Amino acid sequence: MATTTTRRIALAARPVGEPRASDFRTEQTELPALRDGDVLLRIVYLSLDPYMRGRMSTARSYAQPMEIGDTMVGGTVAQVVESRARSLAVGDYVLSYSGWQTHAVAPARLLRKLDPRLAPLSTALGVLGMPGFTAYVGLKEIGKPLAGETLVVAAASGPVGATVGQLAKIRHARIVGIAGGAEKCRYLVDELNFDEAIDHRAADFAAQLEDACPRGIDVYFENVGGAVWSAVLPLLNDFARIPVCGLVAQYNATDVPAGPDRMPGLMREILSRHLTLRGFIQSDFAHLQRDFEREMSVWLQAGRIRYREDIVDGLDHAPEAFIGLLRGKNFGKLIVRVADE
Repeated sequence: MATTTTRRIALAARPVGEPRASDFRTEQTELPALRDGDVLLRIVYLSLDPYMRGRMSTARSYAQPMEIGDTMVGGTVAQVVESRARSLAVGDYVLSYSGWQTHAVAPARLLRKLDPRLAPLSTALGVLGMPGFTAYVGLKEIGKPLAGETLVVAAASGPVGATVGQLAKIRHARIVGIAGGAEKCRYLVDELNFDEAIDHRAADFAAQLEDACPRGIDVYFENVGGAVWSAVLPLLNDFARIPVCGLVAQYNATDVPAGPDRMPGLMREILSRHLTLRGFIQSDFAHLQRDFEREMSVWLQAGRIRYREDIVDGLDHAPEAFIGLLRGKNFGKLIVRVADE
């Protein structure tokens, strides 16, 4: 084997509230020997995504939590450096789920070969990967915007939100993006062709959102929750559709929000306004993966979909970058460059 060890970042402790540097541990560990059908991978890019916060907790979720000592989970782009599989050769690039480490051993049958000539390799973790597919299926199967309808998307400058807005624009909907800060809002309007962009940090955010949606909201793509959802709810039209993709504003919460029980009021609104709320994860629609890859590739090549990446160099910077992600510090798809291509 080219190497017998990996440097990895493991879960050292379960966070209480916001993750801290002490919740992560860097260590050198042995790799298992290759068996028939296995490959040895050198990790090149690591994706950082909000869902990882849920995997660090024991709270009920759609996936099993990590155990203390486990390698932090995550999608990766990797290069094959040794192969005992007929389908992959040394030098091939693959999409894997190897997590926060420098090397990994994986069965070739669980990997997807990538062609670096078709698109930058990093896009397999963003616009052509899980975030892009999440946007595609959430909009296609749940949001279903029609021409002339108003779609609002939270975390709109992130990899999911930015793609949602552009895909809805292809469907001729009117797009209002919600983001944090003037720079991100300018990006949405000037570069991604959103119709409006609202800064959720503004003191009069709710009033600005109402002004931006004079005909109400027909589709709200939920990535955030919290105060943003509270501002959106009164503006939803009858038969509005709400794909619930994430609730990043609540991931670090340690207790139930103070105040009266708002559940009865929410249920009344769902009933009286005929609202459709559906939580989903992208794997619910795995059967659409090939449709997504075909259509998204065409839109990218035609310039109808644009993307932005926020690349951090070095595996050691992953914990700090991840903590910043949950604070909204990233601008675009957050990726760690673990090694050179």
